[in-house]
Amino acid sequence: MPRISYFGPTGTFTEMALARFEELGAFDAAVDRIAAPSQPAALQLLRDGDVDGAVVPIESSVDGSVSPTMDALARGARLQIVAETELDIAFTVVVRPGTTRDRIATVGAYPVAAAQVREWLAENLPDARIVPASSNAGAAEDVAAGDVDAGVSTAIAGRRLELDVYADGVADHAGARTRFVLLTRPVPVPERTGRDRTSVILQLPNVPGSLVRAMSEFGSRGIDLTRIESRPTREEYGTYFFHLDCIGHIDDPLVAEALQALHRFAGVRFLGSWPAVSDQGVPPVAVDDDAAWLERLRRGEEPR
Repeated sequence: MPRISYFGPTGTFTEMALARFEELGAFDAAVDRIAAPSQPAALQLLRDGDVDGAVVPIESSVDGSVSPTMDALARGARLQIVAETELDIAFTVVVRPGTTRDRIATVGAYPVAAAQVREWLAENLPDARIVPASSNAGAAEDVAAGDVDAGVSTAIAGRRLELDVYADGVADHAGARTRFVLLTRPVPVPERTGRDRTSVILQLPNVPGSLVRAMSEFGSRGIDLTRIESRPTREEYGTYFFHLDCIGHIDDPLVAEALQALHRFAGVRFLGSWPAVSDQGVPPVAVDDDAAWLERLRRGEEPR
């Protein structure tokens, strides 16, 4: 039975994403779900060999990249993304039985969740103070423990703790989605599907033009970058890791060329190539026609 860690406790959206991976057949057998208190902790269990895989959130359509995940991927032993999934995100505000609006002075919310319901809270609970929670499910646990009066959580977590639903389907932005990834220790990459995503973390030399040079390796080959983000290395002021996602697979010749070119002057941490769940972006062009054109030149034939 594969052991898979996830950003817990039980009842988080990340556990729902793990369930989605199970439904999609990502595992060969039933899974032993191991809850971890944070994204870095879930990944560290994988690095330590205590689990066989890890599921963490990586990007929100509302709040952008999930910083704890991004920072944890840049440090420690390299891990590899092998699959992704997306969930529609809307929250359930839970309270202890009998709690009315006039008795809600504090609301527990995971910071990413708080950012996605800020307008709703301002309109519906304008006098309540927001208290950071460890996770979405953790917000429900804080309510059950009496630490806060209400929690921005999930319906599953509320039912588990026998809490009442104060409001359901809460979201400032209709159609909000979060992308989750399944990681393992380094393995052969999944086969190219023609609808793939590749991710790397770059550590560039601190010299003028290095970022422009890195971007040009993708741009000159017509490779579509779908995410570019810098995160501080926390080692020296003004030094950064650059997280890049592109459309394509390491087995696409143009993507392979770009990675090889980057390796000549930058530190490249390969996070994987895997099937994408959406049609975002433009896949790299095939080079078969170019190769055939070049071969005709070699043979002294008229190019077409």
